[in-house]
Amino acid sequence: MSNETCHSRRRFLCNSAMTIAAAQLGLTGCAKAVSTTTGRLPVEGEFPSLSGANEWLNSQPLTPKGLRGKIVLVDFWTYTCVNWRRTLPYVRAWAEKYKDHGLVVIGIHTPEFSFEHNVVNVRWALKDMNIDYPVAIDNGYAIWRAFNNEYWPALYFVDTRGQIRHHQFGEGDYDQSEVVIQQLLAEAGIEGFGHQLVSVDPRGAEVAADPGSLRSPESYVGYDRTGNFASPGGAHLNKSRVYTEPAHMDLNHWALSGDWTVGKEAMLLNQANGRIAYCFHARDLNPVMGPAARGTSARFRVLINGQSPGIAHGSDVDEHGNGTVIEQRLYQLIRQPEPVADHRFEIEFLDSGVEAFDFTFG
Repeated sequence: MSNETCHSRRRFLCNSAMTIAAAQLGLTGCAKAVSTTTGRLPVEGEFPSLSGANEWLNSQPLTPKGLRGKIVLVDFWTYTCVNWRRTLPYVRAWAEKYKDHGLVVIGIHTPEFSFEHNVVNVRWALKDMNIDYPVAIDNGYAIWRAFNNEYWPALYFVDTRGQIRHHQFGEGDYDQSEVVIQQLLAEAGIEGFGHQLVSVDPRGAEVAADPGSLRSPESYVGYDRTGNFASPGGAHLNKSRVYTEPAHMDLNHWALSGDWTVGKEAMLLNQANGRIAYCFHARDLNPVMGPAARGTSARFRVLINGQSPGIAHGSDVDEHGNGTVIEQRLYQLIRQPEPVADHRFEIEFLDSGVEAFDFTFG
């Protein structure tokens, strides 16, 4: 599967309420989950090779043969994916709870954006997100293709004989997923683990989305996959241009002001004090952005309807809307209290050299 095809399969919302919200937004729906409350889990296939990994982090290279006798949970992820990020508290908790009872969690980091190919960035993400289980770097999509995978996030549950017995695509169904782990352990004759399901306390970008207020879909800002761009005159591709914001924008439209270069994957701010404006309706607003040059940073300020966000600020800004872009990553900028309504979001960068890739919501 090509990277372009993979990108079109990107992030999905996968419990019943989120599926409805996604359908209303024209997003891809979830595959039907397999019931695991009764009966034996079916065999879905054999555990494919992991030999396509470019590198292993937190572990020596692992193989399906060497993992026989273990229950294996394979987690496809990319570190800027907000949908995957919201599953991480559960995956971490399962890895910790069952590690002494035969469960091995393996993260397969298959990148979406070009900067996610940089292993230095992935190492940073492991430390920042407290991920200590083995991670295979899948920059060439070799493991992705071996699994015939199409989604971030995606979980595959492998039994002690090296057979895939269950899968979970997208967010949600956490209780069901943990029951599958317990069922596979029980099949293998492994006892001594507590049957009470894990409880998590997510923070920041890891908090589950609010589907009841989610009316803004993910929006890429590179010209290869963007839409609803509202600056007068449209985008000039791969060229520096001074843009202006329109006086009015419809919901889910966005615009630039200042000197920007709109590229295929991202847009680059060429001079300080450039702005992005976005009309959205969601509890959370989370852009993917970062400095274009490693080791640099860019200060920014966030506004909601022309005012500081106050109590609606996210975990990466203060109540005045002040923050700094340091890493290439997802930034959690807005978490508004109820009632959620349409708002005009603006971010002004006080320094040049920042790239923006994507806006996600929750």
